[in-house]
Amino acid sequence: MKAMILAAGKGTRVRPITYTIPKPMIPILQKPVMEFLVELLRQHGFDQIMVNVSHLAEEIENYFRDGQRFGVHISYSFEGRIEDGNLLGKALGSAGGMKKIQDFYPFFDDTFVVLCGDALIDLDLTAAVKWHKQQNSLATIVMKSVPRDKVSSYGVVVTDESGRIKAFQEKPEIEDALSTSINTGIYIFEPEIFNYIPSGCQYDIGGDLFPKLVEAGAPFYGITMDFEWVDIGKVPDYWEAVRGVLAGHIKNVSVPGQQIRPGVFTGLNVAVNWDQVNIQGPVYIGGMTRIEDGATIIGPSMIGQNCRVCRDAYVDNSVIFEYSRLGPGVRLVDKLVFGRYCVDKMGAAIDVQAAALDWLITDTRQILFETPEEHQAIADILSSS
Repeated sequence: MKAMILAAGKGTRVRPITYTIPKPMIPILQKPVMEFLVELLRQHGFDQIMVNVSHLAEEIENYFRDGQRFGVHISYSFEGRIEDGNLLGKALGSAGGMKKIQDFYPFFDDTFVVLCGDALIDLDLTAAVKWHKQQNSLATIVMKSVPRDKVSSYGVVVTDESGRIKAFQEKPEIEDALSTSINTGIYIFEPEIFNYIPSGCQYDIGGDLFPKLVEAGAPFYGITMDFEWVDIGKVPDYWEAVRGVLAGHIKNVSVPGQQIRPGVFTGLNVAVNWDQVNIQGPVYIGGMTRIEDGATIIGPSMIGQNCRVCRDAYVDNSVIFEYSRLGPGVRLVDKLVFGRYCVDKMGAAIDVQAAALDWLITDTRQILFETPEEHQAIADILSSS
């Protein structure tokens, strides 16, 4: 069976991570979120997968290649152009990306599934497709019910008693919401859907195609299902996803590595004197990372591969990406460290290089000169606070 993963977006709400990593490649404890989707599709018999790519397309293509090592077949549709030797992405919108593939050659010739490439899910796709076919539906949205006080963060779907879609509300106020069923970005289509999508232009599934289906009175349905759905739409969402995996709250996603002590997992060859550090799980420490004496790491926290946590550093409820060096005495609480950026859990970022703080947070591959006395004095103050 055939499926499509939407992977062309720039992921602006997850910056600065998406400056160098496309959103589908954002790692959930070392594993790209899109890899979980590929595994889910394979489990339910979807072994022919088309992926539209644009922003940092080569990162996705170089990782997944033809899909062979994942037990599926994968091909890519690039949206953009090459100029002066550089790839310039220009996404066509979710529906426009589908149409480009179909116009090239009719790939989607039977019922197919479309997934957004930035969510962790454990949906029973087989059951969803079966329900779609029983309704003789042209298009089906897989929905999830959320508490009423959460509806203003999502696109709300309004259906009648049979499940036929009547209207949409984009992030309505709580008192105005006509439903608590939200759009999860998981869709089931018949090939005839392309009759409703114009060629050669930007066209969105949610903003353009779906209102058109409602207006045309097409057989368009929504089914509410109970499943795990963790959307990595914004930095706080990513934060919660990592915390959820570490705490064991997300099904089918286990903490990698080996458990050294209760709640503390490590990759290969982690350099640490366990008697000289304070590490309280749940914590994951990637391979080839050094934790110096006097360091404190309080979970839920993740330290990536090839990192260095220097003496007397304090890390609490934080996510540290690979190749990060946390200098002596640095104190990080509720922070995400990614390259030259330190981000709080609401998404506000500080460029540590521009702020002249790269002596405290920098890259482990960078050659460091002797710490100036004034820097050391600040570090001593931070370590004693």
